[in-house]
Amino acid sequence: MTKTSGPEPKKPIWRRYFLFGMPLAGIAGIFVAGIIFWGGFNTAMEATNELEFCVSCHEMGDFIYTEYEGTIHDVNRSGVGAVCSDCHVPKDWTHKIIRKIKASKEVWGKITGVISTAEKFDAHRLQLAMNEWERMKATDSVECRNCHHFDSMMPEFQAPRARQQHMNAMETGQTCIDCHKGIAHLDLRDRADPDYLEALEAPNPDFIREVPQAYLDSLARIEAVEAEQAATTKAEEEAARARLLAAVDAARADERTLVEAEMAGTATEAAAGGNVAPNVDWDAIASTDMTLFYPGQASFEWVQNGGQHGGARPLTKGGDECTTCHAKELEAIGQRIVTGTDEGGLEPTPIPGKRGHINATLQASHDDETVYFRLQWPDAGHNPVPFVEGGKMDPDNQVKVAMMVTGTGIELGEQVGCWATCHADNTYMPFAPDAEALGAAGDVVAALQAEGTITKYLTESRTSVEVKGRRGKAQGGWDKLAESAQIEQYLADGTYMDLMRVYADGSSENGYLLERRVVNDGEMAAEASLGVDGMWTVIFSRPLNSGAPGDVALEAGQTYTVGFAIHDDFAAARFHHVTLNTSLALDDAEATINVIGQ
Repeated sequence: MTKTSGPEPKKPIWRRYFLFGMPLAGIAGIFVAGIIFWGGFNTAMEATNELEFCVSCHEMGDFIYTEYEGTIHDVNRSGVGAVCSDCHVPKDWTHKIIRKIKASKEVWGKITGVISTAEKFDAHRLQLAMNEWERMKATDSVECRNCHHFDSMMPEFQAPRARQQHMNAMETGQTCIDCHKGIAHLDLRDRADPDYLEALEAPNPDFIREVPQAYLDSLARIEAVEAEQAATTKAEEEAARARLLAAVDAARADERTLVEAEMAGTATEAAAGGNVAPNVDWDAIASTDMTLFYPGQASFEWVQNGGQHGGARPLTKGGDECTTCHAKELEAIGQRIVTGTDEGGLEPTPIPGKRGHINATLQASHDDETVYFRLQWPDAGHNPVPFVEGGKMDPDNQVKVAMMVTGTGIELGEQVGCWATCHADNTYMPFAPDAEALGAAGDVVAALQAEGTITKYLTESRTSVEVKGRRGKAQGGWDKLAESAQIEQYLADGTYMDLMRVYADGSSENGYLLERRVVNDGEMAAEASLGVDGMWTVIFSRPLNSGAPGDVALEAGQTYTVGFAIHDDFAAARFHHVTLNTSLALDDAEATINVIGQ
């Protein structure tokens, strides 16, 4: 056999060089295959993020997508919508892969038909929602913050409550999902156990962030604008009232006597100073503007229940006051509740035409022995109550005024004020006992001197009060009365709500609230009148320190939490208008109500 002489032919370059023991051809082939594989894999994975894919199975299309349609994340004024994956799939690759692996369980659920019917889905949806709440809580709501960020949230474009809540979130370490459940789907907070919600929504110190200076600057700007608007509105109202009074004076000059006015059905105008405070120069006393709103069936239990009230945790755990979140939105809240359009269902029996709020002014003064109050507000036309014969709940009193002063040792007393006395089993409240229940608790009814209804009371006067309403239990604790000796001790310790009431004819009652509403005949004077300008004026006084049981002594250097209620239009029970917690002090400009010495 003949051999060929000369050098061997060179191998192609892709076979001649090696890297890590592999020819370049092999490496290039693997690289190309990897690109193809990765491109196909990533394309397929991204395809599963498309809205069309997410709603392709009937479970998602029929049970979930219909809830999402029309929400702010679907359609909005900016034209930027969020689809399923924007909220439920992380953006970064590692966490995205982890989420996709976990999603394989959902495929198994599809195969086995775990949620194949509306009934099955509803039975599982709370757990499904909880899974998402917990996932988003653990990641500091990273999916939300892909689009929303505190640095870009300007208070100038937010409602007052949102401003405060976002400030709280940054300072205490809360995250988006703590408050924003049910924004694209059905809100299931009311189905979740309150204890679970309380633990889930607790602040996480790891989430605390510095409040951006841009946020603080924006907040200062909008608060300045709102203060200016409020001042302008007040000036316009005062000018309108002055014009009305001038017209009245002119009419009187034309011999329209007071008797003729009374015959025409117009009540007498309150005399300057009045009989109750003849030495008080009200023109020298600055007034405090107060908004009293319609509360419906919002009870002390309701405000503490996380399943019913989203602000329960900040109130009970964070130390917030009611005014922290709601001070600047009382008109809107009152309107929603009074018309029965509030999502919480706080007014099941709306009264057509009843106003949602009352704008009132309060002046307060004192001398060495007595404190004086003058409350004024505009009258409104009569709106008959459809569920009361004759349309007037209290035909003898077109108006009633109540003032409460919070005593010591009352649960959440300084944060909620008189709300601490309003319970879910009081008159016209959702768990008010019927005649049968009252009849079965004869001893308690006798001790409470209850005549067919349960008056307001303090939680301290009961051995237990049901707040959560677990397993269908009635909220409240009217029949869990503490021993009389314990109640007497509370009274001696000052644990009560001082209560003063004034009626349309000028009569008054001084008393307190503890186990029930008690009238103690303490010293008090009052007068009430409807002026020709359509303004109600109620003036009342009481000693600064009477020493009587149930009277909170008012002393210089102390700040008190008070609350006011107006029953207008012959209203009774809960169908009144109320303030939130309000601070009061003697000769202290820092208090909301500064009681000026004269």
